[in-house]
Amino acid sequence: MELLAPLVLVSAVLAAVVWLAAAASRRSQRRAAELAEAELAPVRRLVEEDVTALGVELQELDVDVAGHPLDAGANADYQRALDAYESAKVAAAQLSAPDQVRHVTEILEDGRYAMACVRARVESKPLPTRRPPCFFDPRHGPSVADVPWTPPGGAARDVPACALDVERVRAGAEPDIRKVMVGSQRVPYWQGGRAYQPYAAGYYGGFGPMQWMFMGVLFSGGLNGLGEAIGGIGEGLGEAVGGIGEGLGDLFDGFDF
Repeated sequence: MELLAPLVLVSAVLAAVVWLAAAASRRSQRRAAELAEAELAPVRRLVEEDVTALGVELQELDVDVAGHPLDAGANADYQRALDAYESAKVAAAQLSAPDQVRHVTEILEDGRYAMACVRARVESKPLPTRRPPCFFDPRHGPSVADVPWTPPGGAARDVPACALDVERVRAGAEPDIRKVMVGSQRVPYWQGGRAYQPYAAGYYGGFGPMQWMFMGVLFSGGLNGLGEAIGGIGEGLGEAVGGIGEGLGDLFDGFDF
């Protein structure tokens, strides 16, 4: 009986440790899921707005080409744009992580280029060169030229821009920049943090490493976001360890050694 009591105590302590560790793990998983959803929510809204914008543009295209005969090439490009819209809607509805946004914006970029091809064919113009979307707002569609632009606090760099933004920049006016909410402020999407990097990667990642390298530099908020995530993980681990320590302390307080 003298040996049995310590064994019972050790077993109880081990069982308590396992239970506390499992509870801490569950808390950590819940916290990670909450952080992931909080990170995904604004990006999901952003990409849903882009999908809606493509739908509106398709309706406008339908009006513009009404009464114009479409040859086989124009029909194929039109169908490609329609398929892109449907695929983007499905992909946006299935988003479960910010990294998946890249697939949606890749589809949107292709759909907008297909629309530009339809317009060119209807107007009997050469097919447009495949260029990156307008840097200032990808919803503006394929860029038409590169313009020198200096981001606040950054170095000058040529960026792709749509026709209207080319005019604005060359006239010294502010380009029409896509902005997102970060806290209580509206900031350019490239300052939204690391969750917005996949959003831009889908639009610009296929146009060469230098283009994407510049986008990566602009995403200065990405490093801050990563630091916050690491801090959150550290905080969660600290809470888990603290919870186990407190639980063991309460357990041993019940024994008289």
